[in-house]
Amino acid sequence: MSKQIIQTDNAPSPIGPYSQAILANNTLYISGQIALVPASSELANKDIQEETHQVMQNIKAILAAAAMDFSHIVKTTIFLSDMSFFAEVNQVYGKYFENDFPARETVAVKGLPKNVNVEISMIASK
Repeated sequence: MSKQIIQTDNAPSPIGPYSQAILANNTLYISGQIALVPASSELANKDIQEETHQVMQNIKAILAAAAMDFSHIVKTTIFLSDMSFFAEVNQVYGKYFENDFPARETVAVKGLPKNVNVEISMIASK
C-alpha cells in the first residue's frame, strides 16, 4: 500500500498527534477540520456561517495539496455542537459542491475541540 502524509501551510496545523490528511493509494482521508485560520490559529467563529466557510476553506486547501478538489469527495462526516445549526451549515456546505453530492452523515455531539460548533472530515478518491 502506498501511504503519503498530506501537509499544507494553507490549512491549520494539527492540534494533536494526527496528520491533516493521509493519501493511501488513491484515497484521501482528511482529518476533522475546525474553523482555525491557518495564518493565525485563531477561530473564525463570528457565526455558524463564517465557521462553516472556514472549515470548508481549510478542507479545500488540503484537497489542493493532494491535487484534488471537492469533486473528488465521496464521503463526509459533519459533527455539530447542536442540531439547530443543521440548516445553516447545510446551506454553506452545499455551495462547495457543483453536482453529485457525496455520501454524508451529520451528527450532534456533546463537545468539539476548542468548543467550536462544527467539525467536518472527508474522504476523497482520485
